[in-house]
Amino acid sequence: MLNTYHLVFWEWMEHRTFAPKKTYKPFINKMNFIFISPHFPHTYWEFCNRLKQNGVNVLGIADVPYEELSAHLKESLTEYYRVNNLENYDEVYRAVAFLAFKYGRIDWIESNNEYWLEQDARLRTDFHVTTGLQADEVWTIREKSAMKEFYAKGGIPTARQIQCSEGIEAVRKFIEAVGYPVIGKPNIGVGAGGTHKVENDDNLQRLFNLGSAINQYVVEEFVTGDICSYDAIIDSHSQPLFESMTVWPPSIMDIVNRQLDLSYYVTPTMPEQLRSLGRRTVEAFHVKSRFVHLEFFRLDRDREGLGNQGDFVALEVNMRPAGGYTPDMINYAHSTDVYRIWADMVAYDKSQAASSNQHDTGNALSIPWSTEYYCCFASRRDIHHYRHTDDEVRQRYQQQMVMSERMPEILSGAMGQQMFTVRLKTFQEVEEFVNFVHEKVEE
Repeated sequence: MLNTYHLVFWEWMEHRTFAPKKTYKPFINKMNFIFISPHFPHTYWEFCNRLKQNGVNVLGIADVPYEELSAHLKESLTEYYRVNNLENYDEVYRAVAFLAFKYGRIDWIESNNEYWLEQDARLRTDFHVTTGLQADEVWTIREKSAMKEFYAKGGIPTARQIQCSEGIEAVRKFIEAVGYPVIGKPNIGVGAGGTHKVENDDNLQRLFNLGSAINQYVVEEFVTGDICSYDAIIDSHSQPLFESMTVWPPSIMDIVNRQLDLSYYVTPTMPEQLRSLGRRTVEAFHVKSRFVHLEFFRLDRDREGLGNQGDFVALEVNMRPAGGYTPDMINYAHSTDVYRIWADMVAYDKSQAASSNQHDTGNALSIPWSTEYYCCFASRRDIHHYRHTDDEVRQRYQQQMVMSERMPEILSGAMGQQMFTVRLKTFQEVEEFVNFVHEKVEE
C-alpha cells in the first residue's frame, strides 16, 4: 500500500537517527526502480504505471507535497519520498539510501528528464546501479564538443565546431573557413538557452564580452533546414525496439528569443537515411537500455563537406524522451504505447507491444499505413491576437483533437501558453491546421 508523505517522513527520521523502530524485509525477486521527478511532465505517470503493470516496485522521489501528485501517479507508485529540494544532492542521496534500506538493492535510477541526467548518473554510481550511464560517462552526452568526437568515430556527418576557450583569434580563423553566420552556444545546455546567432565581427566581439563564461561556449557552423529527430527505445544490445521521426522548426532559438509561435509534428514514416544514421549514432555512443531523442538537420540546400539538399546532418544527442508531450504524440501518430514499450524494455529487455504493433522490414520497425498518422502540435502565446478563438479551433478540429490544454509555466517560454494537438492523415492537413491556429489579426 502506498505510504503518505507524512509516514515516509517519519520513517526517514527514524532511519536518519540510526534507530529505526521497524525492521524492513526487502522485497525478493521484484525489481526496484527509483523514478526521479515522476510528476513532471504530468504524463510521466504513464511510465510509472506501465512499470507497475510489469510487477516493478516504482519508488518516486520529488520535491512536491504528496497531496499534489495526481491520482494516477499515486496509484502507480509503490512509495513516494518527498525531499525539500531535488537540487540538493545530499537530500536525494539520503532518500535513495532510505528506499534501498527498505526495499533492498536498487535496480534502476532514472528521471527521463534532461535536467536531471547528471544527478541520475551520480546516484547510479554511488549506489552501484549499472543499468544506465555512470558519473564518469555522462560528459559524452552532455558536452556538445564531446559529441563531435563520437560522431566522427561513427562516420556521421555533423557541423564543424570550435571551443571558445581556444580564444577569439582561433574562432575568427574558424569563421574564415566556414563563413558567417555561426552559432554560439553553451557547451552544456538544455534547449536553446544562451544560444546566439553571430552574423559579423561585432556580434562575435559581443559574444566574447561574456567574460570568463565564454570558456564554456562553442561556436558552430550555421546549418539551415528542418530539425528531424530520431526517437527510439533501445534495448541492452543497442538494438531499437521502436523508432519514430519528429519534425521540428528550423530555429528553436528564434522561437524562444523572439517569442514566436511553435508547431511541430510526428510523421507516419521515417526516411531510411535517418533510420540508418540514428542507428549508427546509437552504436557510436554505445547507447543501451534507453529512450533516446537524437536530433539531425535535414539540409535545405547543398553544403560542401556535409551533404546535398535533403540529406541529414547530426545536431546533438539527447539520452531521454523528446520533451513536453511528444511521447503522447508518438503514440497518437503510430497507434502504439511507447510507455509500455519502454517499461517492457526495463523489465524484459524486449517488448511484445512493439512486435505486435509493427512489422519488420529488415531490422526496421514500422507500422502498417492504416494505423499511421501525422500528429501535430501547434501552440499560441498570450501576447498575440489570433483570428480564430481557442473555442473555434476546438470546434473545427473536434474530431481530430487529441490534446488541448494550457502549458506548464516552466515550458511556456519555449512552447507557448496554449497548445492544441491533432491527429491528421496528410501533410496538407497539417499545414492547414497550423495556419488556422497561428493566423493573427492584423494590428
